[in-house]
Amino acid sequence: MRSRVVYESMFGNTAAVAEAIAEGLREFGTVELINVSAAANVPAPTVDLLVVGGPTHAFGLSRRKTRLDAAARTEAAVAVDIGIREWLDAALGVPEGRRAAAFGTKVAKPPWLPGSAAQATGKRLRRIGYELADEPVDFLVDGMTGPLVAGEQARARAWAERLAHTEYDRLAHHC
Repeated sequence: MRSRVVYESMFGNTAAVAEAIAEGLREFGTVELINVSAAANVPAPTVDLLVVGGPTHAFGLSRRKTRLDAAARTEAAVAVDIGIREWLDAALGVPEGRRAAAFGTKVAKPPWLPGSAAQATGKRLRRIGYELADEPVDFLVDGMTGPLVAGEQARARAWAERLAHTEYDRLAHHC
């Protein structure tokens, strides 16, 4: 099975989740792990499963302004011109039957805080024609800049292993 994980990360938390997801997917095939800032330069995915995720900013996917705000809070290089929102908005429709999954990171507290990059990503993936392989999943961060809540990387890897197993079985029965 061929998979591609495209992610956006400001403080390294979503990148860590994306890496854990890629590890879980590798149990069943090959995986490309691509930061969204480079994804526009990579050919459209001809993969069995596309997994896309980013951080929750202002109750949804980041925008240029929220990325600029985040960049001011870190010493790390942060791509501010493109995020998951823009990348998916520029994507062409996909043939029927293409599968994808969505994930995101969001602050753990307060737990009632609305909004989810995962949910917004899932909606955009469906809008361009993907069938979701699972419900969008949020992974929790301690505060705005992190770190990830204990156990979230393991949960991300386990989620990806389950996704990969399900998709691998689905592909095996359709061939």
